[in-house]
Amino acid sequence: MTQEPDLIRLSNPLLRYWLATRPAFLAASLIPVLIGVAAVVHQGGKVSFLLLLLTLLATALVHGGVNVLNDYYDDANGTDGCNTQRVFPFTGGSRFIQNGVLSAGEMLVFGALLLTVAILLGIALVWISSPDLLWIGVAGLLLGWGYSAPPLRLNSRGLGEPAVALGFGILTPLGAWLVQTGEVAMYPVLISVPAALLVMNILFINQFPDREADAASGKHHWVVRLGVGQAPLVYLVSVALAASIVLLLVSTALLPLWSLLSLLPLVLAFKAGLSLRAHAAEPALLEPAIKMTIASMILHGLLLSLTLWLV
Repeated sequence: MTQEPDLIRLSNPLLRYWLATRPAFLAASLIPVLIGVAAVVHQGGKVSFLLLLLTLLATALVHGGVNVLNDYYDDANGTDGCNTQRVFPFTGGSRFIQNGVLSAGEMLVFGALLLTVAILLGIALVWISSPDLLWIGVAGLLLGWGYSAPPLRLNSRGLGEPAVALGFGILTPLGAWLVQTGEVAMYPVLISVPAALLVMNILFINQFPDREADAASGKHHWVVRLGVGQAPLVYLVSVALAASIVLLLVSTALLPLWSLLSLLPLVLAFKAGLSLRAHAAEPALLEPAIKMTIASMILHGLLLSLTLWLV
């Protein structure tokens, strides 16, 4: 397990603030951007690499800001402070506030700053592409901020999982498509559903080690509600649905035949699901399954993007 952060090792302020965004998890939002842009290429559109870079930057700023603010609110409601079963660095937050690396106030200001810069960049992209992007951006920000922040506290109400799937897995590729084309379409939404389910599983499996602390602080997400006996089935059903949807899209020619390669990483996800089912109540044994879950989502998205771009 990776050593938790402390102020001595993170004396460089730039490194502190960079790691506070939890950069290892940014792929969960950046990969869907690539899927959306690859969809443009597959449909015969032209791609501006400058707009792609700006979209990636705006997405990273939003995701990083949401991660920082989530740490702030989980400290405020006591969740991270009482979490003794975390699997760092995957669950239990960044530990920056709890370990004195950054204060709660510094995290709040930093998260707000990241979102402010993202909003300014988003406004520029709206001006360049289409006013419709504004509504996608507003919805994405609302889902991200409201995931843990009151009064919405979506994760506490059992809405965190669909919020993550919708925000990262659906709105992000649709926004990336819209920036390039200036038009809203169903195509990027349809082909992104499998990735959305895999993104949701990253959040879902990470909730198992945190479930006792989450329940104690009133965060009644799916794992808390279903319990360690039934909750792993949700993970496996999500993997099966993702695979089935890819097969359906290929069979209807919405995806090229070579897109079947994107099913290969789902073997990792299925293996992770079996491990989760066996060790759902043993947080210390879940780290390999968590890593496989993250890897399956990244590899699926990359392979799907590559085949859409080349075929």
